[in-house]
Amino acid sequence: MNKTKTICFTNNKGGSGKSTTCSNIGAAMARAGKKVLMIDGDMQLNLSLAFFSEDWVLEQAAGDKNLYHAIREQKDLADYIVHTDYENLDLIPSSTLMSSIEYELFTKWQREFILKKCIQNIKDSGVYDYILIDAPPTLGGWVMNILCASDQVVVPVEASPWGMFGLANMFDFLNEVKQIAPELKVAGIAVTKVDTRKNYFKQTMETLHELEEIYVFDSFIRVDSSVEWAQDNSAPVVEYKKSSRSAKEYTALAEEVMRRVSR
Repeated sequence: MNKTKTICFTNNKGGSGKSTTCSNIGAAMARAGKKVLMIDGDMQLNLSLAFFSEDWVLEQAAGDKNLYHAIREQKDLADYIVHTDYENLDLIPSSTLMSSIEYELFTKWQREFILKKCIQNIKDSGVYDYILIDAPPTLGGWVMNILCASDQVVVPVEASPWGMFGLANMFDFLNEVKQIAPELKVAGIAVTKVDTRKNYFKQTMETLHELEEIYVFDSFIRVDSSVEWAQDNSAPVVEYKKSSRSAKEYTALAEEVMRRVSR
């Protein structure tokens, strides 16, 4: 039976390209023949919007077949899976009500492990090779929940002067979570929104490589208008424009992530 790997994409700083990285790595994995389930853990709904129209996403968010209701009622997430238009790629959509999930979790017993419990049957079934979770840009009880449910963490970092702002807080939080989830591993940092012509890209890479015991993926993602066009058409760029530079870069990054988490 397959051992399903759960990978969380998280960064407490907004604008890091987290949802875009998560959606495209998932789509690239599916194109490589892997069975992938994506979980949209963010009230901004961006992961859901990467695969479905705005009208559909808002309709799901307003209904009761979304992650918020599953977590609130501690239901098996298998009942909340929807199929995307792409082979091997499924999604559990989010809700704008995720903004109040911290309050919902506060009084629950073993509240840090509710998501882990809700996905356990899916993991045990071995149906999926990978479960990818898009976390919101915060540090709190819900992100702790996501991390406790994950095997590995990918931290997308924007190659900009402010891209690494707060990164130390992110890693302090990860170390905190490891106190209750000691098997959690950091797969690595994925550098996004790169402009190789600018000096701060080189500075970003030099600074990241100085971090102790933190892997920086060799594959990085450059700025490419194809990504925005793909988002405007509710599609990951690896499907919308397969020949684009960013599609090739996300495919290379997905391959590198798969190698890292299988070690």
